[in-house]
Amino acid sequence: MAPDTASAQRSAGDRPRIAAFRPADERLDRAADTLRGLGAEPVTDPMLAVEPTGEAPRSGADYVVLTSKTGVELAADAGWEPGAATVCAIGPATADALDEAGYQVDVVPEEYTSNGLVETLTAESDIDAASVEIARSDHGSQVLIDGLADAGATVHETVLYRLVRPAASGESAELAAAGELDAVCFTSSLTVEHFLAAADEREVGAAVHDALDEVVVGVIGAPTAETARDRGIDVDVVASEATFETLARETVARLDERTTR
Repeated sequence: MAPDTASAQRSAGDRPRIAAFRPADERLDRAADTLRGLGAEPVTDPMLAVEPTGEAPRSGADYVVLTSKTGVELAADAGWEPGAATVCAIGPATADALDEAGYQVDVVPEEYTSNGLVETLTAESDIDAASVEIARSDHGSQVLIDGLADAGATVHETVLYRLVRPAASGESAELAAAGELDAVCFTSSLTVEHFLAAADEREVGAAVHDALDEVVVGVIGAPTAETARDRGIDVDVVASEATFETLARETVARLDERTTR
């Protein structure tokens, strides 16, 4: 990713420090690379760890929905075969993972959210009376289930993995409390909750809430924004596209706006 002009002009000493909360795998590495490419100093704090359940998507459904790269990998490891099902990915990262695992991807919504997938399926497919299998984490949005059920589908959910907070997480909370962060990038409601739990565990919860009033808070999607606001956090950026790259770019742009005022 090519940095924009303002980012390219930053020296090492004035790079904004931005916290990213991806799982501790290549996604966290890519997030760090993205932030560096935008002229920022990444603070990588993995707020999510994966605990597989050993389950696989049920067979026989008319539609199968996968919502993450992790879910695709676990489904593939379990030997899942979609059969004649229409395979739906919630976004391009999930679609890429399906493709890499050898699965055909039939549906990717224009808006990479649960709402976007519901809108795409109800507008373009005969969902009424169809069976839909949703295979994902234990923290999936109820929006997807309710939206498809309201459209007349019979919906079943299989939990492929649980998302837990790594014991060592929380460095970013301490940096925020000390006034040493310029921005945070929350990628799910759970990253918000785990970040605040880590702050409380390290006894800096009150200081972190105060600090978040001063930094740029960026989030992916309306559900994450709602969670943040419900927890007393002012949200500055809701990414226009549900990808970390867009979130990072728009968060850095908001920081640049503040700097040039």
